[in-house]
Amino acid sequence: MISSLRGKLLYSDNQYAVIECSGVGFKFASSLKTLSSLPQNGKEVFVHTYLSVREDALDLYGFSTSEELECFKLVTSVNGLGAKMAISLLSEFTADQISFFIVSGDAKSLTRASGVGPKLAQRMVLELKDKISKGAITLSDDNILVQATSKNENSSEAIAALVALGFSQSEATAAVSKLDQTLSVDELIKGGLKNLSR
Repeated sequence: MISSLRGKLLYSDNQYAVIECSGVGFKFASSLKTLSSLPQNGKEVFVHTYLSVREDALDLYGFSTSEELECFKLVTSVNGLGAKMAISLLSEFTADQISFFIVSGDAKSLTRASGVGPKLAQRMVLELKDKISKGAITLSDDNILVQATSKNENSSEAIAALVALGFSQSEATAAVSKLDQTLSVDELIKGGLKNLSR
């Protein structure tokens, strides 16, 4: 298994890059975020990698951060979601945003990534919410707060009310998660609206 590469960047475009390590050029596909963070050709670079082994191909994927790599592995564990779709998601969103959408149950926002339809986004939320809760990916402090908020009954009702008013699931969850969770449903809705208007 090739878990990382360090060497001279020979080539990069908006789909893949080539790094030379000890005279061997390794071509890897990646997200736009990683590819845009690479230095000029000829400079030294380090990437975390994942080697996908299939019957007819060996495909290498590279990422600038370990969080992006872990998110890629988590997303590709979803039935029917391949590496190409995972790269599309990571090109559109950061790993933290993807985990935030999943934790908050916001399948709609995930559909902004090219090729991700409503059914696939819903499947991602259903299959990955528990895995993220059990620590399959490191959550930021904000995502931990969102996770706790979504388990509170009053907060859940307030979030549902804000979604009914036209806000996305993730926007509503983020707004309510910043409030005192002991407040009543009405107070959480008012506070959530105030946070969303800022």
